[in-house]
Amino acid sequence: MSELNSISAVNTINAVTAVPAAPSAAAIAHFQTSFEFETDCADVFAALQSGTPGFVLLDVRSPALFAAGHVPGAIGLPHGKIVASRLAVFPDNTLFVTYCAGPHCNGAARGALRLAQLGRPVKLMAGGVTGWIDEGYTLTPSAGVAKAGASEVEDGPHR
Repeated sequence: MSELNSISAVNTINAVTAVPAAPSAAAIAHFQTSFEFETDCADVFAALQSGTPGFVLLDVRSPALFAAGHVPGAIGLPHGKIVASRLAVFPDNTLFVTYCAGPHCNGAARGALRLAQLGRPVKLMAGGVTGWIDEGYTLTPSAGVAKAGASEVEDGPHR
C-alpha cells in the first residue's frame, strides 16, 4: 500500500496524464473488443495442450528463426509469404493465430493483416516468442536447416 501513498498529486500533468483516460463505457467496449483481435500465450498453450485447439498457429518470422526455435505445433510461414495459394490447404473458416518475436516486433500484426485481407479469421498472440518464454514455456527447434522461403505449410497442415 505504500505505493498508493506515494501518489502525491492526482492532477499532475505529464506525458501519461496529458490525454485523459477514456470514460469507463468506452474503455469497456475497447477492451472487450480487443479479445476479438488477440489472445495470449497462456490461452494458446492451454488450447494446444487440449489436442483440439481450434486454430492454426502461424510463426510469421523468418525460416531461420523458426528453425532455431518455435512454439510447438506452430507452422512457419513468414508474413511476407502469406498468400491465398499457401492457405488453400486450409478450409476458409480456419482461425489463424499469428505470432512473431515479441512486443518489439510488428510481424504478427503484418501477418494478421495479410490474413484478414485474404478474408481469413485471425487473431494475434500477444507477446510472441518473448511472451511465450516469459510464461515459462519452451520452444522447439526444427529438425534440419530451413531453406530461405521454405515453410512447413508447403507440406500441408500441421496442427
